[in-house]
Amino acid sequence: MIGWFERNNKISWIITILIGIGIFYMSSLQFQSSGSGFGWKPLAYHLTAFFMFSFFLLISLVRGKLNKRDILIAFFISIIYGIFDEIHQIFVPSRAFSLFDILTDSTGVLIAVVIYFSYCRRCQVRL
Repeated sequence: MIGWFERNNKISWIITILIGIGIFYMSSLQFQSSGSGFGWKPLAYHLTAFFMFSFFLLISLVRGKLNKRDILIAFFISIIYGIFDEIHQIFVPSRAFSLFDILTDSTGVLIAVVIYFSYCRRCQVRL
Protein backbone atom coordinates (compact mmCIF):
# COMPACT_ATOMS: atom_id res chain seq x y z
CA MET A 1 0.00 0.00 0.00
CA ILE A 2 2.82 2.41 0.87
CA GLY A 3 4.41 1.68 -2.50
CA TRP A 4 1.21 2.74 -4.25
CA PHE A 5 1.27 6.10 -2.45
CA GLU A 6 4.97 6.50 -3.33
CA ARG A 7 4.20 5.91 -7.02
CA ASN A 8 1.15 8.22 -6.89
CA ASN A 9 3.01 11.08 -5.31
CA LYS A 10 0.40 13.75 -6.08
CA ILE A 11 -2.20 11.85 -4.07
CA SER A 12 0.25 11.61 -1.16
CA TRP A 13 0.75 15.38 -1.27
CA ILE A 14 -3.01 16.00 -1.37
CA ILE A 15 -3.52 13.74 1.67
CA THR A 16 -0.67 15.48 3.52
CA ILE A 17 -2.20 18.90 2.83
CA LEU A 18 -5.70 17.73 3.82
CA ILE A 19 -4.38 16.33 7.11
CA GLY A 20 -2.57 19.63 7.76
CA ILE A 21 -5.80 21.54 7.09
CA GLY A 22 -7.68 19.15 9.38
CA ILE A 23 -5.17 19.75 12.18
CA PHE A 24 -5.51 23.52 11.72
CA TYR A 25 -9.31 23.26 11.73
CA MET A 26 -9.36 21.16 14.91
CA SER A 27 -7.04 23.70 16.56
CA SER A 28 -9.50 26.45 15.67
CA LEU A 29 -12.39 24.83 17.54
CA GLN A 30 -13.34 25.94 21.03
CA PHE A 31 -13.75 23.22 23.62
CA GLN A 32 -15.31 23.35 27.05
CA SER A 33 -12.88 22.27 29.73
CA SER A 34 -13.79 18.93 31.31
CA GLY A 35 -12.04 19.91 34.51
CA SER A 36 -9.96 16.73 34.67
CA GLY A 37 -6.92 18.41 33.08
CA PHE A 38 -5.69 15.29 31.28
CA GLY A 39 -7.45 12.80 29.09
CA TRP A 40 -6.58 9.98 26.76
CA LYS A 41 -8.66 11.37 23.87
CA PRO A 42 -6.52 14.50 23.30
CA LEU A 43 -3.40 12.36 23.70
CA ALA A 44 -4.65 9.86 21.10
CA TYR A 45 -5.68 12.70 18.77
CA HIS A 46 -2.27 14.39 18.90
CA LEU A 47 -0.36 11.14 18.43
CA THR A 48 -2.57 9.98 15.56
CA ALA A 49 -2.89 13.31 13.74
CA PHE A 50 0.82 14.05 13.74
CA PHE A 51 1.73 10.45 12.98
CA MET A 52 -0.49 10.57 9.88
CA PHE A 53 0.68 14.05 8.86
CA SER A 54 4.36 13.18 9.10
CA PHE A 55 3.90 9.69 7.60
CA PHE A 56 2.27 11.06 4.45
CA LEU A 57 4.79 13.92 4.33
CA LEU A 58 7.56 11.32 4.46
CA ILE A 59 5.94 9.33 1.65
CA SER A 60 5.56 12.53 -0.38
CA LEU A 61 9.16 13.65 0.06
CA VAL A 62 11.16 10.43 0.28
CA ARG A 63 9.15 8.19 -2.11
CA GLY A 64 10.92 5.03 -0.94
CA LYS A 65 14.42 6.25 -1.81
CA LEU A 66 16.33 6.04 1.46
CA ASN A 67 17.40 9.67 1.57
CA LYS A 68 18.24 10.72 5.12
CA ARG A 69 18.22 14.41 4.21
CA ASP A 70 14.58 14.24 3.06
CA ILE A 71 13.66 12.21 6.14
CA LEU A 72 15.17 14.91 8.36
CA ILE A 73 13.38 17.64 6.39
CA ALA A 74 10.03 15.86 6.85
CA PHE A 75 10.81 15.35 10.55
CA PHE A 76 11.57 19.02 11.15
CA ILE A 77 8.65 20.29 9.06
CA SER A 78 6.29 18.11 11.11
CA ILE A 79 7.76 19.27 14.44
CA ILE A 80 7.65 22.92 13.37
CA TYR A 81 4.03 22.50 12.21
CA GLY A 82 3.18 21.11 15.67
CA ILE A 83 4.81 24.12 17.33
CA PHE A 84 2.97 26.57 15.05
CA ASP A 85 -0.25 24.67 15.74
CA GLU A 86 0.20 25.31 19.46
CA ILE A 87 1.05 28.98 18.87
CA HIS A 88 -2.12 29.26 16.76
CA GLN A 89 -4.15 27.97 19.73
CA ILE A 90 -3.08 30.97 21.82
CA PHE A 91 -5.41 33.07 19.66
CA VAL A 92 -8.40 30.71 19.97
CA PRO A 93 -10.72 31.40 22.93
CA SER A 94 -10.67 28.59 25.53
CA ARG A 95 -7.49 27.12 23.97
CA ALA A 96 -3.90 27.48 25.14
CA PHE A 97 -0.31 26.74 24.23
CA SER A 98 0.83 23.40 25.66
CA LEU A 99 4.34 21.98 25.77
CA PHE A 100 2.82 18.58 26.55
CA ASP A 101 0.91 18.72 23.25
CA ILE A 102 4.13 19.56 21.41
CA LEU A 103 5.82 16.58 23.03
CA THR A 104 2.88 14.35 22.12
CA ASP A 105 2.91 15.64 18.53
CA SER A 106 6.66 15.03 18.37
CA THR A 107 6.20 11.48 19.64
CA GLY A 108 3.73 10.78 16.83
CA VAL A 109 6.20 12.27 14.34
CA LEU A 110 9.08 10.20 15.71
CA ILE A 111 7.04 6.99 15.52
CA ALA A 112 6.17 7.75 11.89
CA VAL A 113 9.82 8.44 11.03
CA VAL A 114 11.00 5.20 12.66
CA ILE A 115 8.34 3.12 10.92
CA TYR A 116 8.88 4.69 7.49
CA PHE A 117 12.68 4.59 7.80
CA SER A 118 12.45 0.89 8.73
CA TYR A 119 10.14 0.28 5.77
CA CYS A 120 12.59 2.01 3.39
CA ARG A 121 15.56 0.04 4.75
CA ARG A 122 13.67 -3.24 4.37
CA CYS A 123 12.77 -2.39 0.78
CA GLN A 124 16.38 -1.41 0.02
CA VAL A 125 17.60 -4.79 1.29
CA ARG A 126 15.19 -6.60 -1.06
CA LEU A 127 16.68 -4.85 -4.09
